[in-house]
Amino acid sequence: MSMSASPRPGEGGYQTISEINVTPLVDVMLVLLIVFMVAAPLMTVGVPLDMPDAKAAPADLPKDPLVISVDAGGKVFIREAEVPRGELSARLSALQQDGGAATVFIKGDRRIDYGSLMEVMGAVQAAGFTRVSLLADDAPQPAGG
Repeated sequence: MSMSASPRPGEGGYQTISEINVTPLVDVMLVLLIVFMVAAPLMTVGVPLDMPDAKAAPADLPKDPLVISVDAGGKVFIREAEVPRGELSARLSALQQDGGAATVFIKGDRRIDYGSLMEVMGAVQAAGFTRVSLLADDAPQPAGG
């Protein structure tokens, strides 16, 4: 009788498994997929603003517009990067010279001064941009209609 640690084939003992069990890997990957699917819509990019409501029909958006945001404190952002008001005209002129976006969207918080928004619009037009639009949230629909 031999003293071996593993039974010989054909003696009814255990055999080694030479395959990798991928079930736990698949389970983890599916959980990660679900987490990303749930979290992706929650990630919004941009400056958080409380925009005014509008009753106009939404327009078709161009492919790569230049978005300028003005927050409640009057700070100006070009594509999410804060720009001091003194440098706004120079930065916009540089973007126009580089052949940037043809369309400019201005997003303003509903609490900002009208003059601040007009100042930004003037700088945009002085830089040579001709297609300037103001962005607003959709107006809430009345309960009866």
